[in-house]
Amino acid sequence: MEKSKNNNHKIANESLDLAFALMELDKKTRYYGTDVPIFHSEIHVIKAIAEHSSIHVGGLADILGVTKGAVSEILKKLERKALVKKEVDELNLSRYLLSLTEKGEKAHKIHMHYHDIIDSMVEDELQNATESEIQFLSNFLSALIDRIENFDENMMK
Repeated sequence: MEKSKNNNHKIANESLDLAFALMELDKKTRYYGTDVPIFHSEIHVIKAIAEHSSIHVGGLADILGVTKGAVSEILKKLERKALVKKEVDELNLSRYLLSLTEKGEKAHKIHMHYHDIIDSMVEDELQNATESEIQFLSNFLSALIDRIENFDENMMK
């Protein structure tokens, strides 16, 4: 019983360590193959634009779950860095459509390569796991994520 409790405590600590390591990795400023530093918030705006071609500021704000003002500020920085361009929407002249420049496309491609490397790390660690072990781990992580996302609500119970 005591050994099981110690193992559970160890897993809890290692889960937190993993979360913090991923957060630290994610928030590092990188160049992504360009000549300009690109911050965490900026690369995720670039990713959203790449995945939603010809999106406008309001749509991008909705996707990212932030205000139009916040998106506009990041876009100004990305335009200065020549990563994003805005063009007047011919169907609605009061808004701009967003797209990536060639340099922005390169940054996105390298950012996605980083994601592929992380995915490969996970796949390597799971290569000898059985289907039932993988299913257990998937269920465990999903349940834990759900509980953490609802942490404040759960604290009141």
